[in-house]
Amino acid sequence: MSPRNSHLLVTLLAALFILRTAPCADEPLKREPTGTVSPAARPLLQKAIQAAGGKTNLLGYFAFKDNVRLGEKDTGFGAKRESVMDAPLHWWLKAPGGYSEREDEPARFLVWAWTLGALTSRASTIEIVPDVKDADMDLWGLRVSGSVEPPMELYFSKTNDLLVRIDWRSDIHRFLAWTTLPTGTKYPARVVGYKKATGKTWYYDDVTEVTPLKELPEKLQPTQPAAK
Repeated sequence: MSPRNSHLLVTLLAALFILRTAPCADEPLKREPTGTVSPAARPLLQKAIQAAGGKTNLLGYFAFKDNVRLGEKDTGFGAKRESVMDAPLHWWLKAPGGYSEREDEPARFLVWAWTLGALTSRASTIEIVPDVKDADMDLWGLRVSGSVEPPMELYFSKTNDLLVRIDWRSDIHRFLAWTTLPTGTKYPARVVGYKKATGKTWYYDDVTEVTPLKELPEKLQPTQPAAK
């Protein structure tokens, strides 16, 4: 084979390689996996969100104050905290000199569900679960998976569609004292935690103040890369 023909063959093979490995213009971009909402769950999901003030009023970034007491009996004395939430990614506690992050804290997902944010996430797979009776209340429920592991069950009142209970991991969390902010956002200001295995109470938490935020405080915003 002449040098000229050899050069043409190498060029042709290189061109074929590029054509085979280059992405096709009509090929859709790969996206992160998304969850699904079952047809039966969709109207119930909408009812829950509307009962809490509507999707645009659900809490995203927000600051809150609470008072946590551990134990079977509520003594009224506990840890008073100030926090900033970017659930389910981050939970910062206000500390002397700044904030400390509760890294790898599972309760970030519980707070996220408390805001109903887990019901609006594209990553959530949502389906119905059988109705239950809790004390004198009849409840309907939704199971959330994909965005939360293990899956979490949220139960709502059949009377007003407000969140009453979350079953997750080894605990049952019951919600009380619904409060409405001037923005129209509704949230339960008290939660009491119980162990599934024994039914015994193990914590009480009263949310004493909630402040929706348009953005995170400057100290908590992601660091921007330096300009080149």
